[in-house]
Amino acid sequence: MNLLTFLPRWHWKPDTWRTQHAHTTSRQLRRCSIFAVCAFVAFACVLTTSNVSTALAAPPTSPGQPDFGSNVYIFNPSMPLSDIQATVDMVANQQISNQFGTQRYALLFEPGTYGSSTAPLNFQVGYYTTVAGLGLSPNDVTINGSIDVRNQCFGANNCIALDNFWRSLSNLSINVTTPNAGCYSGEFWAVSQAAPMRRVHINGATTLMDYCTSPSYASGGFIADSQFDGGTVINGSQQQWLVRNSQLDGWTNGVWNQVFSGVTNAPAQCFPAQTSCGGPYTTLATSPVTREAPYLYMGADKQYNVFVPSVQHNSTGTTWGSGATPGSSISLKKFFIARPTDSAEKINAALESGRNLILTPGIYHLKQSLKVTRPDTVVLGLGFPTLIPDKGNTAMTVDSARGVMLSGILFDAGAKNSRVLLQIGSDHERDDHGHERGDQNASDPTTLSDVFFRIGGAQPGSATTSLIVNSNNVILDDIWAWRADHGNGVGWTSNTADTGVIVNGNNVTAYGLFVEHYQKYEVIWNGNGGTDIFFQNEMPYDPPSQAAWMEAPGVDGWAAFKIANTVTSFNGYGMASYNFFNQGVDIYAAHAFEVPSTLPASSLHDLLTIFLSTSGSGGTQHVVNDTGGSATSANPDVPVTVVSYP
Repeated sequence: MNLLTFLPRWHWKPDTWRTQHAHTTSRQLRRCSIFAVCAFVAFACVLTTSNVSTALAAPPTSPGQPDFGSNVYIFNPSMPLSDIQATVDMVANQQISNQFGTQRYALLFEPGTYGSSTAPLNFQVGYYTTVAGLGLSPNDVTINGSIDVRNQCFGANNCIALDNFWRSLSNLSINVTTPNAGCYSGEFWAVSQAAPMRRVHINGATTLMDYCTSPSYASGGFIADSQFDGGTVINGSQQQWLVRNSQLDGWTNGVWNQVFSGVTNAPAQCFPAQTSCGGPYTTLATSPVTREAPYLYMGADKQYNVFVPSVQHNSTGTTWGSGATPGSSISLKKFFIARPTDSAEKINAALESGRNLILTPGIYHLKQSLKVTRPDTVVLGLGFPTLIPDKGNTAMTVDSARGVMLSGILFDAGAKNSRVLLQIGSDHERDDHGHERGDQNASDPTTLSDVFFRIGGAQPGSATTSLIVNSNNVILDDIWAWRADHGNGVGWTSNTADTGVIVNGNNVTAYGLFVEHYQKYEVIWNGNGGTDIFFQNEMPYDPPSQAAWMEAPGVDGWAAFKIANTVTSFNGYGMASYNFFNQGVDIYAAHAFEVPSTLPASSLHDLLTIFLSTSGSGGTQHVVNDTGGSATSANPDVPVTVVSYP
């Protein structure tokens, strides 16, 4: 019997405790003790040592290598492993605790093999760091070692992954090699929101929690187009997770909301959690429509290109496991490589001339909007480039939405309020009913992959709405819209933001929609034919009074997910809203979800709400409309579910 099957199911802290570290020990673990975990891990693991190398300057460039700036490190197999180790450790040591810093990095590996069974390459990934292979297939770059994210520790017995945001891993293979690693034997990817794993092939033990230090709380996450061989993936403390179009050997457990879409060997449907089948799991055999994220690669001729995957329908498994990923390549010569010092005018001139766009690592202060006007434009971020509108402008607009690809970008609100940070589709394209004219982009959908939004936290900022989608047939693939609950410029009247996401277009499909802490509806869905596969939400913690947080007279609070009364068709799967109010007064939301009762039967599947802590006040009175029980301070940590609605 696999020892990992004995890992218990867990309940973990809300992200309130991300900053209230002094209070973490007050929360009681459910279903097992920390001692039991440590005993299990000690039994399952072997001993380790760590190695921190001296920091080095940027490695030398290869002939013909593009100039992405000093914060993009490109490695090749001919480099001494000690130099590579020193460089990745230098970046990690700076970035692991750099949650709201300005530094951004990309660590890129040319095709080949790095490390060996006796001299592995093991390193950690910190904030605002992209780690990616430069092969056409994930198997073109092999790391013998591990690429890890571990807990951050804030004193004894206060080690958590709840803040492990804004980092990514993609397009490479890992032969897990961790000799003398002790408890850290295996591939550790203990992350929360905005930390995607894409096109990764892991051979060996994988865990999504860091069980080596307690209490190990985590709140993730997103995996797509990846394959796991060599053992069950440990979900452990992860409150929620979406796995899309991947291949598993197994999955240990669920906590509140685990969703699998188009995943080979996924756990069977089991919601809510039951003794007979484990769970809670929401499992879809296929994904209705997908388009994988574009990625940078180096061809056999040593020239750099960007690969743009094709759209797929009713798909399952990876795009690369049985052959080359369908799609097309664009030469890097057709891209404008932008630097943070470039003005919006300069970048727009390149876009208007027909160039695609690569945003290199850094902070881009924009005095006017970046404008994507040409169909099939690719905008690719390296190292979490961050766009800040300084004049209350929209950071980016996409006027013609057919086939545009946006990937790996963080939109950060400026000090002057913006109406919207990113808008897909122009207002003038709407008809009198608010829907886009025509359906020209059905076969060539615009896709947003790993696109994130932040209101406050790094600096004071506000925006009425983070993302507006006016166009039809758009794919949203891993979105985190976050009104900060900690950091700089945080408060009910400081980092103001009404709504995270508004969808006006028809036939929009979302996978991995994370929207947290906005002050009115978190999501408004006005378009017909929409699909949302996985939704994670936390209502705002900080309404100062019930009177300050009322949807309408007699309607307490604001629903997390509002489907307009004009919508006649919508499908939702694995949708969860959590609540916790920390102002010391009772605050209530009448409903977690508000939808037309006239939707076709069973349009919504596997809904839940939960009150996160005994120290809060108030709660949510119903799951969807007036269906489902209450989740309040009277029944904290207890998921309240609705399996099907209407």
